[in-house]
Amino acid sequence: MATKPLALTMGDPAGCGPQITANAWQALKTASTAPFALIADPAIMTGLCPAQVVTDISEAAQIFADALPILPLPEALPETPVPGQPDAAFAPATIKSIEAATRLALSGSASAMITNPISKSVLYSAGFEHPGHTEFVASLCSEATKQSVTPVMMLVGGGLRVALATIHLPLMQVGAHLSTDHLVAIGRITANALRRDFGLTAPRIAFTGLNPHAGEEGTIGREEIDIINPAAAILRSEDIQISDARPGDTVFHEALTGQYDAVIAMTHDQGLIPVKTLDMWGGVNTTLGLPIIRTSPDHGTAYGAAKSGTCRPDSLLAALKLASEMADNRARNADV
Repeated sequence: MATKPLALTMGDPAGCGPQITANAWQALKTASTAPFALIADPAIMTGLCPAQVVTDISEAAQIFADALPILPLPEALPETPVPGQPDAAFAPATIKSIEAATRLALSGSASAMITNPISKSVLYSAGFEHPGHTEFVASLCSEATKQSVTPVMMLVGGGLRVALATIHLPLMQVGAHLSTDHLVAIGRITANALRRDFGLTAPRIAFTGLNPHAGEEGTIGREEIDIINPAAAILRSEDIQISDARPGDTVFHEALTGQYDAVIAMTHDQGLIPVKTLDMWGGVNTTLGLPIIRTSPDHGTAYGAAKSGTCRPDSLLAALKLASEMADNRARNADV
């Protein structure tokens, strides 16, 4: 078990975060996974589960079996959140929670950070300047370490590990954003994470193709020949086991049957559709390439479920368990 507690962010307090946090604590309070502490205004957990304010995250292990440990934010929320009603007034606290969790993970006080869902549109209305959660955490890590950070989104669920070469891009722009150098960087980061954080000594990776049938030898597009396969050749020269571009309609089946340990998909939907089809509720979003471990539920704020009180904690539970496992592996493979 990870020796240090996990740091869990508040997320949007009007969304599913408070409910799934309470449910996750109930499910894990006597489990063998690392204990976690929520970074939030303690008021958001009123009536949801037993909670206790702590002054240091190291106190979490002592009380976790009896109450949810909460590291309070410097200031209380300006008003009481109403489940299902997003409000830009909560944006500053949401951001401060992410910043605090990142600092705890960077300092080693927390073995990993897990981020509850946020609404980017709510944060944008309050002046948030990052494309999303992943880019914000990467920026915080880069600023703290004074080193360039390239975040890679990986989805874990349904028996698959799928990293993304591009994330939130319009489909018509994907080809223009792909380059051999970029794919080589993605491949290196993915291979290193599979060894260090997932404990795979000789990971096997597949590139998907961008075009149908992986371009069919250039007759349905040349991105595979001109961009993807040259990247694979460079990676193989570095002793990374990775395929040339494989057809997107078969490669995930190949991974499920054990041929590959992970797939690098060229587009957001190409990678997320198989994961969410196989495990809609239990998928996990993890960010590779960071100096810290960060996982997150693979869903949004679920305002409707928050309003009706029907939020499911499956994905947060999976994110907490995966973070604990990754922290264990990273501690064992510190020299990788």
